[in-house]
Order: sequence, then C-alpha cells, then structure tokens
Amino acid sequence: MKLNERSVAHYATCDSPADHAGFLRKRVERHHHHAHHHHATSYQRRWFVLKGNLLFYFEERESREPVGLVVLEGCTVELCEAAEEFAFAIRFDDAGARAYVLVADGQAAMEAWVKALSRASFDYMRLVVRELEKQLEEACKSLAACRKSPRRSSSSGRKRHLSNPALLPLQEKPAVLENGYSTWGSGGGVPEGAACPDRDGGHAKPPPLPPRRRSAAGSAAGSPAPGFSLAMPESPVSPETACFSKLHSWYGQEIAALRREWQERQKRGHP
Repeated sequence: MKLNERSVAHYATCDSPADHAGFLRKRVERHHHHAHHHHATSYQRRWFVLKGNLLFYFEERESREPVGLVVLEGCTVELCEAAEEFAFAIRFDDAGARAYVLVADGQAAMEAWVKALSRASFDYMRLVVRELEKQLEEACKSLAACRKSPRRSSSSGRKRHLSNPALLPLQEKPAVLENGYSTWGSGGGVPEGAACPDRDGGHAKPPPLPPRRRSAAGSAAGSPAPGFSLAMPESPVSPETACFSKLHSWYGQEIAALRREWQERQKRGHP
C-alpha cells in the first residue's frame, strides 16, 4: 500500500478528533552481528494517536510530525507475555510481518487500548454494519406482521356488543329525550315509579332532590296568578325508592300548568 506522506502527516496533526490517544512504550529489538546473534530489547516511550484505522506515534506529545504509522487492517490485537507488565501486541496475518509489542502504564489503560484497536479496522465495521442491517430487517418484518394481523380481541368483543344490545355498556345506550331531558325510565329501562336496580344487589340511590321551587306564576309581590294555586303539593318522591323519570315528571307539572294557562289566555285574546 502506497501512502502520500504529506497527506498522512497532515491528517495525523489536523483538528479531526482522535478515537484514542495516550502514551505507550513500544518494544524495539536490535540485532548484534556476532557469533551468537544476540538480540537486545528496549522500550521507547511514544505518544500514540488512533484515527480511524490508522495508528500514529510521535516522539513527544507536542511533535509536529509522526515518526511512524501502523495500518490496522488484517491484524489482531491480543495480550502477550512479556517481561514488562500490561503488554499487548498487534500481530498481522501475513507470514513474516512485523509484530508491534506495546506496553501501557496500567491495567485500565491497557484494556482501553486493546478495545479501541480491536474496533478500528474496516473488517470490524463491516461486521457491525451487517449485524445492524440484519436487526433492521427483522424489525421491519415484525412491524409489518403486526400491522397485517387484526386485533381479534377488541374487534370480536365489539361485534358481540353490536349484535346484542343488552351487552352494550351503559354509556353506549342511546339516550331517549323526553321534554328535552334524558330519562331513565323510557326505552326499555326502569318503568316509571319503580325502583332503580343497583349493581350492589339493592336499590340505587337516585340523584339528590333539588330544593322545591316556588310557584313561577306568582308575581314579584307574591300575589298568585289566577287559575294557579300558590303552593304545589308536597313531592311524593322518596329519595330512597324513586327514579329520575318520576322526579322529572313531578317537577314538569309546573311547566304543564303554565303552558295550559298561556293557551287559555291566547284563546281569550290576552297575550
């Protein structure tokens, strides 16, 4: 792979955010050419910066240009046994390729570097994207199946209610208007004058009785109008046994008397 050195150096030091950064010690092996082919091992402290799948390392944190680059493709990151503690290695699949042995300052730093480097390659990103696409496809299929399947419980219950009016809840029964008011005793309900059934097994308590109204036919001075008595008879409705229809009918007597009086006055020519 050929890389443009100027472009790579600019990318290493530009303001683009780094995926991970910190000091690591890099193992350096030197070969001594003598009869026993002795290998001398030392460690160099370098500042490492991970951007995408490129791992740059600098001599110092303030250095303007990197001294090395590792392309994290076709490699594995694993812990390794070394004389130094908290060591891990970057090993490539190609035979004879160079392995990079790095040493962190502590356990937490080592684990963070191993995790970041393991997720840096395009191969890993390709696996993640493939898994996300699979999950998205399964979610779309599940959503489509939910939209196609009818809601059997709610629809069947609704059909039973529509076929049998007796199963309709109380609020769904059509209200019957009598003289502009909804009555409980009409339309197959509780007959007028009978007690209202209660869910508790006894008799339902009717609505609270309003205070008895004075005769609307009386004048402001209290003089009664002709043909209409001053006081109405006491209400026969009991708060414990009467339904609203009976209560409504009793209080409607006043309206009926006023209407008859008005009709008689119209016949006599008095508006």
